[in-house]
Amino acid sequence: MLTAKPLWEPCPSQINTSHMRQFQNFIERRHNLYFQTYTQLHNWSLENLDLFWADVWNYVDIIGTKEPPFLDTPEDIMEAVFFPACTLNYAQNLLRNSSQKEAIVFWSEKGTKRRLTYADLHDQVGRVIQYYQSLNLTKGDCIAAMVANTPETLIAMLAASALGLIWSSCSPDFGVQGILDRFQQIKPRLFIGTDEYYYGGKHFPCLDKIQQVVAQLSTVEAIFILPYDPKTPVSINHLPPLSKPKRYEDLLALFPEPQPIFFESLPFNHPLFITFSSGTTGVPKCIVHGAGNVLLQHMKEHQLHCDIKPGDRVFYFSTCGWMMWNWHVSALASGATLLLFEGSPVFPTPHILFDLASEEKMTLFGTGSKFIDTLRKRNITPLPKHDLSKLRVLTSTGGPLVAESFDYIYQHIKADLLVASISGGTDILSCFVLGNPTHPVWRGEIQGPGLGMAVEVFDENGASVAQQKGELVCTKPFPSRPLGFWEDHAQEKYKEAYFSKYPNTWNHGDFAEITENKGFIIYGRSDAILNPGGIRIGTAEIYRQAEQHPSVVESLAISQQWDDDVRIVLFVVLHQDVRLTEALQKELKSLIRTNTSPRHVPAKIIAVPELPKTRSGKLVELAVQKVVHGEDVLNINSLENPACLAYFMDIAELQLP
Repeated sequence: MLTAKPLWEPCPSQINTSHMRQFQNFIERRHNLYFQTYTQLHNWSLENLDLFWADVWNYVDIIGTKEPPFLDTPEDIMEAVFFPACTLNYAQNLLRNSSQKEAIVFWSEKGTKRRLTYADLHDQVGRVIQYYQSLNLTKGDCIAAMVANTPETLIAMLAASALGLIWSSCSPDFGVQGILDRFQQIKPRLFIGTDEYYYGGKHFPCLDKIQQVVAQLSTVEAIFILPYDPKTPVSINHLPPLSKPKRYEDLLALFPEPQPIFFESLPFNHPLFITFSSGTTGVPKCIVHGAGNVLLQHMKEHQLHCDIKPGDRVFYFSTCGWMMWNWHVSALASGATLLLFEGSPVFPTPHILFDLASEEKMTLFGTGSKFIDTLRKRNITPLPKHDLSKLRVLTSTGGPLVAESFDYIYQHIKADLLVASISGGTDILSCFVLGNPTHPVWRGEIQGPGLGMAVEVFDENGASVAQQKGELVCTKPFPSRPLGFWEDHAQEKYKEAYFSKYPNTWNHGDFAEITENKGFIIYGRSDAILNPGGIRIGTAEIYRQAEQHPSVVESLAISQQWDDDVRIVLFVVLHQDVRLTEALQKELKSLIRTNTSPRHVPAKIIAVPELPKTRSGKLVELAVQKVVHGEDVLNINSLENPACLAYFMDIAELQLP
């Protein structure tokens, strides 16, 4: 029996005016049904996948030709194809509005503020299209972009998708080899780069890096330079002349007259984006996503699960190398204004993103869980200093949002707020489990599975379980399943990555639990699960307890092979001037034992100055585990801070009982 109370519950008016309730009414009228609960609606969506996704198409009003069948080969999750006879254009759906309403509001840490209307977008997208056409780029060609999160980047992507080109981007903070590891695989004809960027008050010029990268991309025929600040002239004289480098300002001068945009009519499953796995276990996998697949799933998640409506002002803190950038920009299709931010989320002050939220009347605030953790640990209190009256939804991803961070949000950001912890990933460019504006929020829990997503948790024997930890899986087809890996023609690597563990089931690689409230808790990546004495333990369980201690900034746990078993080793980053004394170790172990179990208690606790992370801020447990065991880390270029791996080499304490 449930004894705890939810942290937040929507009032009747919030429920009745939500997209989720309006969609439920739409389904009930259309099919002469009645649903008493979200679970019933969710079950119906799984039992009638073809009808459900066709109804989503109708409800969100996708522009395109919709012809049956809506789902081919539904019995095979890997072979299933949604809307095989349908056509659409991703950019056309994002640019359906041509009014003078704001489409983009851009802020940077330098203090730059810019605004573009939908009409401005149409104008500039049309001119970039003319440039692409002058290069004879044709549908199916790849564009590789090393870019900042600026309006020009979005414009360049929309122009590409209008023509059926394939867009792939990374952030400019990647090293040369990290960029090449990604882009050499996809053989781009056009390379787009930013001239510079700023982060944490530091200036990073990029033209020399672009020169080094393009010199090793043999397929590149042209370079296109986007300005970080359009008011600052860019010198490109030293870039390779054979690559026909063009600046954004040259392009606008070359094509001064806007032209009506031609939107290529493309198959629903035409490739749109290539994103990359983190690459921490080898060269990053090139994951191909279809245009209609992305659009339909994003519009469902934005409208039904995040309640985004025309005129809403939607923000997600992201770089162009994280899938949340792709997710964020699709909100244009729902009539939203995009709030873009480029720079550090805590510079020049830790309040900068809340300044943006307050001044620009933000309605959805999206960020990574680590950002919330950082605010909580630094005792940042936005609530009394900012007008967040328009903010309705706060979404968090990139790692588990711990229960204490839920408390922090409701106490120090806003009390009347849908806190939607969401989880999916680069693999599907969307979510398996996420928010629901008609449901309460329970402490430490993701609210539930997405409509049309047959999400379950399997134990080690492949049996579906609840209130028990196991593998997060999806047992039925879903549109945002990627088309495959680039040039994996026999799809052997693709099958091995997602379909090799359980028959006809997508294995996502997350360690999770379905709760008593029918919500979800994610405990970390399955490949980083600790297994002392045969007991499977999620790393997030340990981090949550260790990081409650005021001395600990962050932590990372691994399994070390020891005495024919494994033992848990916990690495901690401590606050400045704090030493890892024997007394502090006892306090940490006691905290972990008291709030979890004796099995969770680390055998060793080691202090280090820094922990390795991917460029989207995720801890890389496997890299540390390999270093501790004297194994090679195959792709350190995927890390934001690879030099810190040296801290984990040949630690004398780990050679002792």
